[in-house]
Amino acid sequence: MRSSNPVFSRRGFGQGGQAGFNTGPQAQAGNPYAQGAPAANPYANSPYANNPYAQPQQGAPGYAPPTAPQTDRMTMDDVVSRTGLTLGVVVASAAVAWMFNLPLVIAIVAALVAMGLAFWQSFKQEPSPGIILSYAVFEGVFLGAMSNFVNKFAPGAAMQAVLGTMAVFLAVLFLYKTRIIRVNRRFTQFAIAAGIGYALLSLVNLGFALFGAGDGMGFRTGTVGILMGIAGVCIGALFLALDFKSVEDGIAYGAPKKQAWFAAFGLTVTLAWIYFEFLRLAWILNSD
Repeated sequence: MRSSNPVFSRRGFGQGGQAGFNTGPQAQAGNPYAQGAPAANPYANSPYANNPYAQPQQGAPGYAPPTAPQTDRMTMDDVVSRTGLTLGVVVASAAVAWMFNLPLVIAIVAALVAMGLAFWQSFKQEPSPGIILSYAVFEGVFLGAMSNFVNKFAPGAAMQAVLGTMAVFLAVLFLYKTRIIRVNRRFTQFAIAAGIGYALLSLVNLGFALFGAGDGMGFRTGTVGILMGIAGVCIGALFLALDFKSVEDGIAYGAPKKQAWFAAFGLTVTLAWIYFEFLRLAWILNSD
């Protein structure tokens, strides 16, 4: 199985078998992934059909005799608790940055540190709670300081960004749970391509701005800035669906409990991105 979330695709969700796990998804009443009912697998004939946590069959290379049943599996409660903790750290550090009225220079430094930590964790094969929570601290400082700065020129922008982020999260969750959004290979490829394209345009615009072109290519102000902000929110929503898919796959295939930290990390990164895009949109709309 190859995870649909790029954050997960570099580790167990897209790699070979691992001893100590069942050869198929966990059997549960009404579970379409249950053993003995392969025809009901909605991911048959797709890159999600193989369990990356499966133990090799008897007689196959790498087979080990079964041991005690594995109970250290990721559950939805694990994902919710770790995501709540990570987002709580983001909110708490953002509140501190807001209250102490931290200058923009600190916000920029915090953003660079958070980016470095995010890349570090993304390329690690194992989740590191320390790195993830440190990322949450610096990301919160960045968002809190930026929110305070924007709110001075566009009162209410921070609250509008919070409400917008919550609305997108609930909307994507509803569309995903009702299968109106179906995360498959084509969906994943489109989301990743859109995300890469958006990131490149943003970097080009930043480069022009840093070398004295004012607002760069105009991607951050006016009508073009509004369109770019809407595009950023939409692409962030696509990545949110990829996060939901990764969580669902991990639980269905009996991923280790520690993978819940990856789920928390992916959701936090995506929600922070969506919030920042809404904050910038609120600034543009309220300052016109």
